[in-house]
Amino acid sequence: MRTLGAVLAGGRSSRFGSDKALAMLGGRTLLDHASAALRPYCDALVVVGRGEIADWPRADMGPLGGIAGALLHAADAGFDRVLTAPVDCVRLPGDLRGLLEPAPAFLETQPVIGLWPVAALGDLQAMLEDAGDLAVKAFARRIGARGVASDFVPPNVNSAADLDRLTGL
Repeated sequence: MRTLGAVLAGGRSSRFGSDKALAMLGGRTLLDHASAALRPYCDALVVVGRGEIADWPRADMGPLGGIAGALLHAADAGFDRVLTAPVDCVRLPGDLRGLLEPAPAFLETQPVIGLWPVAALGDLQAMLEDAGDLAVKAFARRIGARGVASDFVPPNVNSAADLDRLTGL
């Protein structure tokens, strides 16, 4: 099975106050950190929501818009599934693939970190067109995805203070 990695970087960063993807941590952007963390688990990697791959059906749909954009790209490029992570996730558990196999599955502590089959694209498009509950967990329920427990708690950067705490780790 071919896995496309997708860093979801299309958010407005409204709580953060500036472009979170470009915020610096240890001399590298959060986008660089997230990409490096996700890359070992994938056959290829894309960034969604920043020009390379667009959110679907449009920007400001939250993480599901990014996941949909990644699934569309994966379908066009011949991938079977997409492994997603948010742009502020600078670390991932070392056993991520083992935790999320078989797809569909997501980390309970951070549902945006998930392994989604391309076959779920139609369900996700229907959800986004209906514009009802746009939570990642609603999508997960719809396609029967498993929530996976892990001792790993991914970092969540919503403010400069959160970023400062990461710097101290």
